[in-house]
Amino acid sequence: MSAPRYLVVDVLRGVAIVLMIVYHFTFDLNFFGVLSIDFYRDPFWLGFRALIVTLFLGLVGVSLHLGTRHGIHWRRFLRRLGLIAGSAALVSLGSYLIFPQSMIVFGILHFIAVASVLGLLMIRFYWANLVLGVVLVAAGLWLQHPLFDHPALHWIGLMTHKPVTEDYVPVLPWFGVVLLGLFLGKTLFRDLHRTSEEGPQPAWMRWHSDHPVVRALALGGRYSLLIYMVHQPLFFALLWPILG
Repeated sequence: MSAPRYLVVDVLRGVAIVLMIVYHFTFDLNFFGVLSIDFYRDPFWLGFRALIVTLFLGLVGVSLHLGTRHGIHWRRFLRRLGLIAGSAALVSLGSYLIFPQSMIVFGILHFIAVASVLGLLMIRFYWANLVLGVVLVAAGLWLQHPLFDHPALHWIGLMTHKPVTEDYVPVLPWFGVVLLGLFLGKTLFRDLHRTSEEGPQPAWMRWHSDHPVVRALALGGRYSLLIYMVHQPLFFALLWPILG
Protein backbone atom coordinates (compact mmCIF):
# COMPACT_ATOMS: atom_id res chain seq x y z
CA MET A 1 0.00 0.00 0.00
CA SER A 2 1.15 3.53 -0.73
CA ALA A 3 1.67 5.70 2.31
CA PRO A 4 -0.98 8.46 2.50
CA ARG A 5 0.18 12.04 2.06
CA TYR A 6 -0.37 14.66 4.74
CA LEU A 7 -0.98 18.20 3.60
CA VAL A 8 0.98 19.74 6.47
CA VAL A 9 4.14 17.81 5.44
CA ASP A 10 3.82 18.74 1.77
CA VAL A 11 3.18 22.39 2.61
CA LEU A 12 6.20 22.62 4.91
CA ARG A 13 8.36 21.06 2.22
CA GLY A 14 6.86 23.55 -0.23
CA VAL A 15 7.83 26.40 2.09
CA ALA A 16 11.38 25.07 2.13
CA ILE A 17 11.33 24.97 -1.69
CA VAL A 18 10.21 28.62 -1.88
CA LEU A 19 12.95 29.70 0.54
CA MET A 20 15.50 27.71 -1.48
CA ILE A 21 14.41 29.40 -4.71
CA VAL A 22 14.75 32.83 -3.08
CA TYR A 23 18.21 31.92 -1.80
CA HIS A 24 19.47 30.55 -5.12
CA PHE A 25 18.00 33.37 -7.22
CA THR A 26 19.73 35.89 -4.96
CA PHE A 27 22.92 33.82 -5.19
CA ASP A 28 22.68 33.88 -8.99
CA LEU A 29 22.18 37.66 -9.06
CA ASN A 30 25.30 37.91 -6.91
CA PHE A 31 27.16 35.57 -9.28
CA PHE A 32 26.30 37.81 -12.26
CA GLY A 33 27.37 40.95 -10.38
CA VAL A 34 23.93 42.48 -9.88
CA LEU A 35 24.29 42.19 -6.09
CA SER A 36 27.31 42.15 -3.80
CA ILE A 37 26.79 39.64 -0.98
CA ASP A 38 29.28 37.44 0.83
CA PHE A 39 27.21 34.26 1.09
CA TYR A 40 30.05 32.49 2.90
CA ARG A 41 30.35 34.98 5.78
CA ASP A 42 27.21 37.11 5.97
CA PRO A 43 25.33 36.01 9.16
CA PHE A 44 21.90 36.59 7.61
CA TRP A 45 22.52 34.41 4.56
CA LEU A 46 24.33 31.76 6.58
CA GLY A 47 21.33 31.60 8.90
CA PHE A 48 18.91 31.63 5.96
CA ARG A 49 20.67 28.65 4.41
CA ALA A 50 20.76 26.81 7.75
CA LEU A 51 16.99 27.31 8.09
CA ILE A 52 16.35 25.89 4.62
CA VAL A 53 18.56 22.84 5.17
CA THR A 54 17.04 22.24 8.62
CA LEU A 55 13.52 22.29 7.17
CA PHE A 56 14.41 19.88 4.38
CA LEU A 57 16.32 17.43 6.56
CA GLY A 58 13.88 17.54 9.45
CA LEU A 59 11.18 16.59 6.95
CA VAL A 60 13.41 13.78 5.66
CA GLY A 61 13.20 12.30 9.15
CA VAL A 62 9.43 12.81 9.38
CA SER A 63 8.93 11.24 5.95
CA LEU A 64 11.20 8.34 6.87
CA HIS A 65 8.83 7.49 9.71
CA LEU A 66 5.70 7.89 7.59
CA GLY A 67 7.14 5.79 4.77
CA THR A 68 8.31 2.89 6.93
CA ARG A 69 5.78 2.65 9.78
CA HIS A 70 4.16 -0.39 8.09
CA GLY A 71 7.53 -1.86 7.16
CA ILE A 72 10.08 -1.13 4.44
CA HIS A 73 8.87 -1.44 0.87
CA TRP A 74 12.28 -2.26 -0.57
CA ARG A 75 11.48 -1.80 -4.25
CA ARG A 76 10.01 1.67 -3.62
CA PHE A 77 12.85 2.57 -1.24
CA LEU A 78 15.59 1.49 -3.66
CA ARG A 79 13.91 3.25 -6.57
CA ARG A 80 13.74 6.48 -4.58
CA LEU A 81 17.34 6.03 -3.36
CA GLY A 82 18.56 5.50 -6.92
CA LEU A 83 16.70 8.61 -8.09
CA ILE A 84 18.27 10.74 -5.36
CA ALA A 85 21.75 9.29 -5.90
CA GLY A 86 21.50 9.81 -9.66
CA SER A 87 20.31 13.38 -9.15
CA ALA A 88 23.23 13.98 -6.78
CA ALA A 89 25.65 12.78 -9.46
CA LEU A 90 24.08 15.18 -11.98
CA VAL A 91 24.43 18.03 -9.49
CA SER A 92 28.12 17.23 -9.08
CA LEU A 93 28.60 17.15 -12.84
CA GLY A 94 26.70 20.40 -13.40
CA SER A 95 28.57 22.18 -10.63
CA TYR A 96 31.89 21.03 -12.11
CA LEU A 97 30.98 22.57 -15.46
CA ILE A 98 30.11 25.95 -13.89
CA PHE A 99 32.32 26.00 -10.78
CA PRO A 100 35.25 23.67 -11.57
CA GLN A 101 37.29 24.95 -8.62
CA SER A 102 34.46 24.53 -6.12
CA MET A 103 32.30 21.72 -7.48
CA ILE A 104 29.74 20.05 -5.21
CA VAL A 105 31.13 16.77 -3.91
CA PHE A 106 28.85 16.15 -0.92
CA GLY A 107 25.86 18.46 -1.04
CA ILE A 108 22.32 18.08 0.23
CA LEU A 109 21.26 15.35 -2.22
CA HIS A 110 24.40 13.32 -1.54
CA PHE A 111 23.65 13.65 2.16
CA ILE A 112 19.99 12.66 1.79
CA ALA A 113 21.04 9.49 -0.06
CA VAL A 114 23.41 8.53 2.77
CA ALA A 115 20.98 9.60 5.52
CA SER A 116 18.17 7.54 3.95
CA VAL A 117 20.28 4.40 4.36
CA LEU A 118 21.58 5.27 7.84
CA GLY A 119 18.08 6.24 8.93
CA LEU A 120 16.83 2.69 8.36
CA LEU A 121 18.96 1.64 11.33
CA MET A 122 17.07 4.07 13.57
CA ILE A 123 13.41 3.77 12.52
CA ARG A 124 12.52 1.43 15.41
CA PHE A 125 13.85 3.77 18.07
CA TYR A 126 12.06 6.66 19.74
CA TRP A 127 13.79 8.41 22.65
CA ALA A 128 17.17 7.24 21.38
CA ASN A 129 16.61 9.35 18.26
CA LEU A 130 16.00 12.44 20.36
CA VAL A 131 19.09 11.90 22.50
CA LEU A 132 21.39 10.85 19.69
CA GLY A 133 20.06 13.62 17.45
CA VAL A 134 20.95 16.29 20.01
CA VAL A 135 24.37 14.70 20.58
CA LEU A 136 25.18 14.58 16.84
CA VAL A 137 24.08 18.17 16.27
CA ALA A 138 26.19 19.34 19.21
CA ALA A 139 29.18 17.28 18.07
CA GLY A 140 28.95 18.60 14.53
CA LEU A 141 28.74 22.20 15.68
CA TRP A 142 31.43 22.18 18.36
CA LEU A 143 33.91 19.37 17.69
CA GLN A 144 36.75 19.65 15.17
CA HIS A 145 39.86 17.65 14.41
CA PRO A 146 42.52 17.98 11.67
CA LEU A 147 42.07 14.28 10.82
CA PHE A 148 38.74 15.12 9.16
CA ASP A 149 40.38 17.75 6.93
CA HIS A 150 41.47 14.90 4.65
CA PRO A 151 39.41 15.08 1.43
CA ALA A 152 38.29 11.46 1.78
CA LEU A 153 36.64 12.30 5.13
CA HIS A 154 34.97 15.61 4.22
CA TRP A 155 31.57 13.90 4.03
CA ILE A 156 31.68 13.14 7.76
CA GLY A 157 32.12 16.72 8.99
CA LEU A 158 34.18 17.74 12.06
CA MET A 159 36.61 19.63 9.80
CA THR A 160 38.64 22.57 11.07
CA HIS A 161 37.57 24.57 7.99
CA LYS A 162 34.81 24.44 5.41
CA PRO A 163 35.93 22.82 2.14
CA VAL A 164 35.93 24.86 -1.05
CA THR A 165 32.59 23.80 -2.51
CA GLU A 166 29.30 25.40 -3.50
CA ASP A 167 27.23 23.13 -1.25
CA TYR A 168 28.37 21.18 1.78
CA VAL A 169 26.03 19.11 3.99
CA PRO A 170 28.14 16.67 6.05
CA VAL A 171 26.82 13.81 8.16
CA LEU A 172 27.69 15.76 11.31
CA PRO A 173 25.73 17.74 12.41
CA TRP A 174 23.01 17.15 9.81
CA PHE A 175 22.21 13.50 10.47
CA GLY A 176 21.31 14.67 13.95
CA VAL A 177 18.62 16.88 12.39
CA VAL A 178 17.24 13.87 10.48
CA LEU A 179 17.05 11.88 13.73
CA LEU A 180 15.23 14.75 15.42
CA GLY A 181 12.82 14.78 12.48
CA LEU A 182 12.33 11.02 12.88
CA PHE A 183 11.56 11.55 16.58
CA LEU A 184 9.18 14.38 15.71
CA GLY A 185 7.45 12.24 13.09
CA LYS A 186 6.91 9.43 15.59
CA THR A 187 5.59 11.93 18.15
CA LEU A 188 3.22 13.88 15.91
CA PHE A 189 1.91 10.94 13.88
CA ARG A 190 1.52 8.41 16.66
CA ASP A 191 -2.31 8.67 16.47
CA LEU A 192 -2.66 7.73 12.81
CA HIS A 193 -4.79 4.69 13.62
CA ARG A 194 -6.79 6.12 16.51
CA THR A 195 -10.33 4.71 16.49
CA SER A 196 -13.47 6.78 16.89
CA GLU A 197 -13.88 5.42 20.44
CA GLU A 198 -10.42 6.77 21.28
CA GLY A 199 -11.27 10.20 19.93
CA PRO A 200 -10.57 11.98 16.64
CA GLN A 201 -7.10 12.48 15.21
CA PRO A 202 -5.52 15.88 15.92
CA ALA A 203 -6.99 18.64 13.76
CA TRP A 204 -3.62 19.51 12.19
CA MET A 205 -3.25 15.91 11.02
CA ARG A 206 -6.63 16.09 9.26
CA TRP A 207 -5.98 19.65 8.00
CA HIS A 208 -7.20 20.36 4.50
CA SER A 209 -7.33 23.60 2.56
CA ASP A 210 -8.25 24.59 -0.97
CA HIS A 211 -6.58 27.98 -0.71
CA PRO A 212 -4.51 28.58 -3.88
CA VAL A 213 -1.35 29.38 -1.90
CA VAL A 214 -1.66 26.22 0.18
CA ARG A 215 -2.32 24.12 -2.91
CA ALA A 216 0.69 25.65 -4.69
CA LEU A 217 2.97 25.01 -1.71
CA ALA A 218 1.72 21.43 -1.40
CA LEU A 219 2.31 20.84 -5.12
CA GLY A 220 5.84 22.18 -4.77
CA GLY A 221 6.39 19.93 -1.77
CA ARG A 222 5.26 16.85 -3.70
CA TYR A 223 7.64 17.61 -6.58
CA SER A 224 10.50 19.03 -4.53
CA LEU A 225 13.24 16.92 -6.17
CA LEU A 226 12.14 17.87 -9.67
CA ILE A 227 12.04 21.56 -8.73
CA TYR A 228 15.43 21.28 -7.07
CA MET A 229 16.95 19.80 -10.21
CA VAL A 230 15.49 22.23 -12.77
CA HIS A 231 15.33 25.60 -11.03
CA GLN A 232 19.02 26.50 -11.20
CA PRO A 233 19.49 25.52 -14.88
CA LEU A 234 16.35 27.54 -15.60
CA PHE A 235 17.66 30.57 -13.73
CA PHE A 236 20.99 30.41 -15.56
CA ALA A 237 19.23 29.99 -18.92
CA LEU A 238 17.20 33.13 -18.22
CA LEU A 239 19.93 35.27 -16.67
CA TRP A 240 22.97 34.35 -18.74
CA PRO A 241 21.78 35.96 -22.01
CA ILE A 242 20.88 39.14 -20.12
CA LEU A 243 23.63 39.44 -17.51
CA GLY A 244 26.35 37.01 -18.61
